Amino acid sequence: MSEPKTSTPENTLRKESAEADDRRPTASQLRHDAASTSRTTDNPDSSDEQPQQADEESPLLPSTTHPPPPPSGDRGSPKKHEYLCGLTAARFWLLFLQMLVAYFVACFDATIMASSHPVITSYFGSSNSASWLSTAFLLTSTSSKPMVGGISDSIGRRNPYLLMTFIFLLGTVWCSLAGSMTSFILARAACGLGAGGMMTLAIIIVSDVVPIEVRGTYQSYINMTFGVGSMCGAALGGAMADSLGWRWEFGVQVPVIASCLAVAWFVVPKDLGLYGRKRQTLREAMRTYDLLGSALMSASLSAVILGLSMGGNILPWSHPIVIFSLAFFAVVFPMFLWVETKAVKPIMPVHLIAKSPHMNLIMSNMIASFLSHAVLFNVPLFFQGVLLTSATTSGLRLVTSSAVASLCGTATGFLISWSRRMKWSLVMGASCALLGTLVLSSMQRGWPAVVYMLCLVPSAAGQGFMFPGTFISILAVSEQQKQAVVTSTLILWRGLGQVLGVSVSSLVVQNALWHYLQMFVDGPEKENVVELARKTVNSIRDLDPPYREQVVQGYEAALRMTFLSCSVLALMSLVLVATVKLPKLGSRN
Repeated sequence: MSEPKTSTPENTLRKESAEADDRRPTASQLRHDAASTSRTTDNPDSSDEQPQQADEESPLLPSTTHPPPPPSGDRGSPKKHEYLCGLTAARFWLLFLQMLVAYFVACFDATIMASSHPVITSYFGSSNSASWLSTAFLLTSTSSKPMVGGISDSIGRRNPYLLMTFIFLLGTVWCSLAGSMTSFILARAACGLGAGGMMTLAIIIVSDVVPIEVRGTYQSYINMTFGVGSMCGAALGGAMADSLGWRWEFGVQVPVIASCLAVAWFVVPKDLGLYGRKRQTLREAMRTYDLLGSALMSASLSAVILGLSMGGNILPWSHPIVIFSLAFFAVVFPMFLWVETKAVKPIMPVHLIAKSPHMNLIMSNMIASFLSHAVLFNVPLFFQGVLLTSATTSGLRLVTSSAVASLCGTATGFLISWSRRMKWSLVMGASCALLGTLVLSSMQRGWPAVVYMLCLVPSAAGQGFMFPGTFISILAVSEQQKQAVVTSTLILWRGLGQVLGVSVSSLVVQNALWHYLQMFVDGPEKENVVELARKTVNSIRDLDPPYREQVVQGYEAALRMTFLSCSVLALMSLVLVATVKLPKLGSRN
């Protein structure tokens, strides 16, 4: 007589296997994982393209992480496996908090020039060089962002992060001790290099250690830090320069940055970002590093930032230096894109800006950055040139805008983590940006002050919805191992949007202003009035009443045209995000 089937080892094994079926990945998941592994092995640059077929209702399959997620049904439970890379909760929070503090100081330092540069340039007797204080910082910070992400993939995140923080520390000390305008400008360039690399690596490190399902929550903390730091820098810079002296603006930052550097030395894991690969030495990493691409990118970005910053500001657009800078960019930047298609490890994979969904997300993010800085740059001009308010009053009105953007950005991160959906934030952000530019273009004189402040809310809310939504979305459609390069690319194009937002909007304003001043100003002093009105806004209040009204009309018409031009870009951004297909982050717990 045969034994019962349940007593045989074979049947017992079958029973255990059947009971475990619910805990196993489905066949489609295994095929998906195998296909992803194959694509990564055969063609590393194509791994980001696989989510293209996903839609808003499909669950997001977890990316490959280190260590790999457990095979049980807890894969979608970030509460049980909160932090990746083996970090304990205590070590993670030390790591995250020091990054938030360092991020705050970097944002504070980036905006401190807005209100304190008159004091500094007057001290050195170089008021005509004021724009170089911001340009030097912008040049180095924009160029460093994409490079640090690529090299940290080879040697790990820790050493590049420590190095960038140390450079930021040295640059800040240099600023506080600078003895000449030239020395101070070079110190600002060092600050930009360190701050730009440090901020980029901070975001990448958070992406390394926090699962995508809950990353929106932590991105909210970063958004809040960005908003508060930027507001404090712009609002307190002038007051600190007047009360403590401009050198102490930088001196007070030194012990804070040094403390962050010391904490980072102990809490940033040595193998972070390697994902099980052997750490390369710097010499080994440089053998495969995209040196030619980095050189072409840095040269082209430096040329366009230099040309756009100087053109129409320090030098006329027809000046040979401005023309050469822009022509150089027009030639070298396409060369950079071509080199990236051939590079083994490109610092900016071209497919990211050529195929959806990455292209939609990066370009819409750049447009959002363009619009936010165009508004930030030109709204004070409306307040001072049309409403004839003081610089202090116009600056205080912008605090409301910054607060709204910070609150919306913080709420967006939490809501994405709760809903597991991202597209709503992109559509709302682009819609608010479009509404905001239309509202700004309709502003007229004679309204109550509170109404002008409310007119800034839609644009600020659009910024708050768009930036965290874009960041989380592009990480959700990218593999974990590719997120450093993806993050660097996104931040690079966001930086370009900042530069273009200020320079291009300024170009539109200046050309439109010249046209309308020629149209509206009439009288024997027309030429002198037009020249004076274009050079300084503060002179408008001192003009004779007939000329003052004519100049105000010119400024009002020019700024209306500028904001309407921005609305065209906002519409393009809305089309980009409305047509993109994004995955769902997973089932809500």
